[in-house]
Parts: sequence; C-alpha cells; structure tokens
Amino acid sequence: MNSIAIVGAGLGGLACARVLQLHGLDVTVFEQEVSAGARTQGGTLDLHGDTGQVALRTAGLHDEFRALARPEGQQMRALDPHSAEVVMDEIPAEGDDFRPEIDRGQLRGLLLGSLKPGTVQWGTSITEVTTSGRLTFADGTARDFDLVVGADGAWSRVRRALTGVRPEYSGVTFVELGLDDADRRHPDLAALTGQGTMMTKIDGKALVAQRNSNGHIRCYAIFYAPEDWAAGLDFADTAAVRAHLLERFAGWHPSLLAFLHELDGGFTNRPLHVLPVPHAWTHTPRLTLLGDAAHLMPPLGVGANLALLDGTELATALATAPSVGEAVRTYEAGMLPRSIETAKACATGLHDLLSDDLRSMAA
Repeated sequence: MNSIAIVGAGLGGLACARVLQLHGLDVTVFEQEVSAGARTQGGTLDLHGDTGQVALRTAGLHDEFRALARPEGQQMRALDPHSAEVVMDEIPAEGDDFRPEIDRGQLRGLLLGSLKPGTVQWGTSITEVTTSGRLTFADGTARDFDLVVGADGAWSRVRRALTGVRPEYSGVTFVELGLDDADRRHPDLAALTGQGTMMTKIDGKALVAQRNSNGHIRCYAIFYAPEDWAAGLDFADTAAVRAHLLERFAGWHPSLLAFLHELDGGFTNRPLHVLPVPHAWTHTPRLTLLGDAAHLMPPLGVGANLALLDGTELATALATAPSVGEAVRTYEAGMLPRSIETAKACATGLHDLLSDDLRSMAA
C-alpha cells in the first residue's frame, strides 16, 4: 500500500488518519480551509459509550477525551412553553458517563494534536476526483492514491464521483444563537438551561439551549418551514430576525422568549439537509466515504459518533486486510447497514423533536 488520501479534516477523517498512523500507514489529509482556526467548530457533542467512545479507545485518545468531557452535560430538561415550568429533569447519576458532552472544537483539537506534523495539508482545494483514486487540485496538479476517502461533509466532492447524490432539504430549519459567560451575564437563562440540554416545544416549534464549555450556551429556534422561508430577511439585521422569530413563537412564556432577546451576537440560519435513505453505492476499491459524506442525517446526537466510528473502523480494516479493495469492502459491509438503520431512526426522530410530547427529547 503506497498512500491514502483523506479529503476533509473533520472528526471522522482525523480519527481515520490517527488510527492509520498508529498502524504505520502513510496518509495525507487535504482540507480546503486555510487553518484549524479558520471558523468556529459548532456546538457540543455527546459521545456515546458504544460508538464515539469506542472509536476514541481505538485511537488511543479516550483518557484525553475523559479529561475534557463534561458528564454533567448529560442533564436533559423539558419546560412547558407557556408556563416555563419544568416538566422533566433527568440528572445523570454519579459515575454515569455513557454520553458525556465535549465541545466539537475541543475534540477536533485533540484529534489534530495526535497526528504527525504536516499530516493535514491546509488550504488545499480539490477540483476533481476519479474512481481510479486520482485527485486534481486547484493549482492544476494531480496525484494518484491507493485509496481516496471522502470525509468532506454534507456537500462532499468525493461523493459526486461515487454516487452523484446530493442532500435534500428536510423541511426543518434551525436558527442558531448564543449566550456568552451565561452564568454571570445571563443568570436567569443559565438557570433555565441547567447543566446540559433544555428543550421546550409545541405546534411544530421548539427552543433548545445547550451548555458548552467556558460558560457558553448555544441555542436553537427550530421549526418547519419551506426552504426559502428567509427570503427577504437580512440575517445581518438582528432586530429584524428577532422580530420574525418572536412572531413565530408568539404566546410562549417571556422567560423563554428572553433567549431571543439576550443573545450575544447575531442569528445564523441553518436549514437541515439530509441524504436520502437508503444511501449506498456500488463497491469501488479506490474510493469510499465516511461520516456526513456517506450518511448525512438530522443532528440528533449520532452524526459525530458515527463519523468517528466510521473513520476508526475503516483505518483498522486497511491495517489488517490483505488488500485495499478487501478493506474497503469489509468496512462498507458494516458501515452501510448501520448508517441506513440509524438514518431511518433519525428521520423519525426529527419529527419527534417537533412533536408536542415534551418528554420526547430527540435532540
């Protein structure tokens, strides 16, 4: 085996690279962003004991993860949208660490720090991918690899060469906002949130608040809407977006609507796109996918876990199988059925998320 290319420096791609290097295999990660700090890395993740944590053990990083993880973040609270009364409050038992929380940025930093210097080639754009394992770069050069792994997320360029399937709008939109130094600057909202996740919902709308590290709370206004729902709404105009959301959530308790008033910064529109279920492809020995590139699902707490597991299982197969083709076949034989079943459950879970059942905490 000469070389392996991973396109995309997300969690799954980095986990794959880490395990490949543990086995002494040659791997290069190509990332179009110019640096690790080019953009914020999103919110908090709950890493499950039977998927994400298994992957981190394979990568030899579980102890480092535990040092950063927040077991108290497993708390789940449900509030009545009209009264703000707590109707459910699940506090993790002492010693319960089946799905502790960690900021995505912290986890990505942990994985990046575990790789050999120079493994990630930052600021490298891919313009063409072939099923023969050839990558063409924006500067016009091309390289051939024994295997190209598409770990390049929702709008994967590698996927285009393998299936040509594009994500579809789910019919649900998240509008993101945040609160900084919440315990000091927004104590009432911090109290409503608790130490983990707070949800309140009714009539196809929900507000979710999640603790991140360093006192930050990340919030989401969630609702059914057509894909072009924000046409004519300038997201740079915070007051206009707030007014629109307050109209959508009219009648909710003022203490909950305060999340929309007290945000630090602006609002970000995040329409949810998903890949059709099932999403699979004909085995191609020199090309495969992992993570969102393979199975983009609603963000219900499983995507990062599956991406990590995908990456470490693929790397283990490459280190142990007699050929690249057999390794890819072994990996896909496990990954594809697992992702299809999980994607089916997530499709149902997305609608449960917006049901009137306050004890349905799909997020």
